[in-house]
Amino acid sequence: METSRWTTVPLWARVLDYVQLMKPRIIVLLLVTTAGAMWLAAQGEPDVNVVLTTLATGTMAAGAANTINCLYDRDIDRVMVRTQGRPIPAGRITPGQALVFAVVLAVGALVIQSWRVNFLSALLEWAGILVYVLVYTHWLKRSSPQNIVIGGAAGAIPPLVGWAAVTGNLSPCAWILFAIIFIWTPPHFWALALLIREDYAQVGVPMLPVVAGSEQTTQQILFYTFLLVPTSLLLVYPCGVVGGLYALIALILGGIFVYKVLQLFNQPQAVDLARSVFKYSIVYLLLLYLGMGLDRWPLVHTWQNVWVQKAMHWWG
Repeated sequence: METSRWTTVPLWARVLDYVQLMKPRIIVLLLVTTAGAMWLAAQGEPDVNVVLTTLATGTMAAGAANTINCLYDRDIDRVMVRTQGRPIPAGRITPGQALVFAVVLAVGALVIQSWRVNFLSALLEWAGILVYVLVYTHWLKRSSPQNIVIGGAAGAIPPLVGWAAVTGNLSPCAWILFAIIFIWTPPHFWALALLIREDYAQVGVPMLPVVAGSEQTTQQILFYTFLLVPTSLLLVYPCGVVGGLYALIALILGGIFVYKVLQLFNQPQAVDLARSVFKYSIVYLLLLYLGMGLDRWPLVHTWQNVWVQKAMHWWG
């Protein structure tokens, strides 16, 4: 009689398989943007219980979406070299088990967030799941080279969740946070797609580098990167939720981003430059949100106000 895999595989190994289904490295970035939005909405003084609950349910919602993505893409994951070791194509988790796991996570996120925080933020978490699963994974990923542009809205929803969790509404400032992530996504993902273009071509996924080539892809990356810098400054004016420190950090980070993308634009075939742009895009987003946090840190915020008043007195 064949021994059940449940009894032969250590518990920690099974837990790691389910964690891998959730794609935790992606979730970390989503949580950073959620936390940053909560920090801004609360002007540097968010309620700890709201923050912890929203980050927990955000992890559950994103994990559910990523698990369904793994379930839906299991056919191409078996072919692509970089994904063959994932739990479903490797046979460590069955499709049925993955589906149950995703449903439990999604329903749990909705119930807990509605109960402990508010219904709007819970609905937005579910909106993120639906956009990622239905719009990106099911509809666009295998049918359009613009898949990541439109589908990228899913990754831009977490700041809306964070803002709504604190305020119970969505102000124009929340939508600026949404726009920053929405515009950041194409340069980030297309730089990665340049690195693994052959994998996508092998399974017939029409990522932009596959259907349009490296030159047109780098042109698009450059366009979105140029657009990203002024968009990030809208938080300073007209939104006014951050000040001079953030503006300085955003300009420096954006300048470095543009410089790296220009290097890639001049050498579209350079894999090392594409890798550099991809890695820096992650650093950019993390540091940009750190800049928001520092700017709205009550001590730094007070210090900025003092110096602004001194400057106005000096020039007045």
